[in-house]
Amino acid sequence: MSLPGHRRTSSDKRRRAAHFALKKQTITEDPKTGLEHRSHRVAPGATEYRGHEVHVKGKDKKLERLLKKSKKPEAEVKK
Repeated sequence: MSLPGHRRTSSDKRRRAAHFALKKQTITEDPKTGLEHRSHRVAPGATEYRGHEVHVKGKDKKLERLLKKSKKPEAEVKK
């Protein structure tokens, strides 16, 4: 097996690590909902992005539960 040609010095290490700095994320505001989110990403809780519907896991079940809760039982309606 081959070995590296020379030892990596501390200055080489610092030069390389200078590129590892984190950059500040750009935050945009959703025009419809007014929610803030990262650029080119869907806002949390949004149902659509750029006119396309966003898939939300379990959305159908949640809607069914809400509809069941909102409907009153027939016995209460007759009174």
